[in-house]
Amino acid sequence: MIDDTLFFMLVVGLIISAGMLFLFIWAAKSGQFDDASKMTNGMLFDSVEDLNDAIKKDKSIKEAKIQGKKDQKKEED
Repeated sequence: MIDDTLFFMLVVGLIISAGMLFLFIWAAKSGQFDDASKMTNGMLFDSVEDLNDAIKKDKSIKEAKIQGKKDQKKEED
């Protein structure tokens, strides 16, 4: 009984491992991992509007944190 279960687990594990290996080889051959510099060069191609929106968002988050701290101090007093 235990030998059958162990053999079944081994076969299923090998099938799944072979499938994952096949998918990895397919992805590598089809160019899924070719764009290694996308994340590093991504900020170079942002538009000025996107950068200004990011700055405004960052400022509003900082202002909200400051306002939250002021509100906490008022509640404590």
